[in-house]
Amino acid sequence: MYEYEGIIIHWLGHDAFWLEAKGLNIYIDPYKLEKSSLPKADIIITTHDHYDHLNVEAINTISNKDSVLVGPKICQEKLTTEINSKKDVLELNPGGTVIVSDIKISAIPAYNFHRFRDPQTKTPFHPKEAGHIGPILDIDGIIIYHAGDTDKIVEMQNLKPHIALIPISGTYVMDVPEAVEAAKEIQAQVTIPMHIGRGIGELSFIEDFKQQLPEMEIATLDLEED
Repeated sequence: MYEYEGIIIHWLGHDAFWLEAKGLNIYIDPYKLEKSSLPKADIIITTHDHYDHLNVEAINTISNKDSVLVGPKICQEKLTTEINSKKDVLELNPGGTVIVSDIKISAIPAYNFHRFRDPQTKTPFHPKEAGHIGPILDIDGIIIYHAGDTDKIVEMQNLKPHIALIPISGTYVMDVPEAVEAAKEIQAQVTIPMHIGRGIGELSFIEDFKQQLPEMEIATLDLEED
């Protein structure tokens, strides 16, 4: 758990986070949730359609009739048809913005350009044209950037959020050296490493990442088990 200006951030492993802010419970990419005591979601943000990000079972665990689901075009059909209980489903694509309960949620792209599902055809794991997102939350002026599944991309430069959640595992996303360079370009006040745990990468990568950025504030959250 990490607290920043009254916002409480829980890391649930992999890319999954639970934020407590303004009396709301906001989840990003919930995955492998079994804990019945987790609060129901006011907002659920899904960065893309892969099963470990748009996880129907996890979303159904925390959603109810008051939950607003947010995700890019590629996620809309599943969010609409496979989530049993929700208030609304909003589409958020790169460059777009939605507002939910006075929280502004915008997005930049999230994609690979040198990590390939098929090296021969150079097909990326996360193609730019698929429209995956790196959501940016504005909570009463506190800016939180969740990079999604991505390499270090030009759109990250000079974002300067208060908090950046960035992947480091090297499995389908940036590895530690690339994430270090991305953190320097993003220039967040606080950087939190992710895309680790739940069977992805090694938790030791977190300390390696932190040690390579001695001049920056790196928050290393404990994985909150269900």
